[in-house]
Amino acid sequence: MRKLIVGLLLVASAALSGCGYNKIQNQDEAVKSAWSEVLNQYQRRADLVPNLVATVKGFAAQEERVLVEVTQARAKVGSIQLTPELINDPAAFAKFQAAQGELTQALKSLLAVTENYPDLKSNENFRDLQAQLEGTENRVTVARNRYIEAVRSYNVTIREFPTNLTAKMFDYETKQNFSVENEKSISTPPTVTFDTSTPNQSATPVEKPPPATN
Repeated sequence: MRKLIVGLLLVASAALSGCGYNKIQNQDEAVKSAWSEVLNQYQRRADLVPNLVATVKGFAAQEERVLVEVTQARAKVGSIQLTPELINDPAAFAKFQAAQGELTQALKSLLAVTENYPDLKSNENFRDLQAQLEGTENRVTVARNRYIEAVRSYNVTIREFPTNLTAKMFDYETKQNFSVENEKSISTPPTVTFDTSTPNQSATPVEKPPPATN
């Protein structure tokens, strides 16, 4: 009886292996690992924001609009619960993607306005934070690309025959990926305007011409 059970297990194992079950498991774990790294790098970026905002505010407090936008964008990112299950929820993933894109744009605007403040640009603390942010953005790009490729491989596997039959049997579904539209929007340079109505912002008054005399 024992030999029969062992034999059945061996046959079942060979059948599962042949129908792609093990491949699906490996690729599913690869997606989870890649997603964890994406979250790790996005969190690293979010952690840099408060210090960056505080440093810029010390030199350019009048750029209140841009500072508020960055702070609000970071708060929106922080309000989303970052879990492995997020990639299985299309609505939650879209919300996450939109929030990260908004923070990316806000940071671009913040760094753009700093070009108007030479003292800030030469500040050692700001230069260090900027270098850390740039390094983190590069890590985010690498992590996103690895995730995109991992999801692509996984999604192809569970759509192919005969592994699609195994995927349906064990309720494996396609996972969410970063969209081309989002990649395009967050790579667009921000439009920066200097708000001259905010406090401490000096503006040269325009003199009215004297009234005409006959």
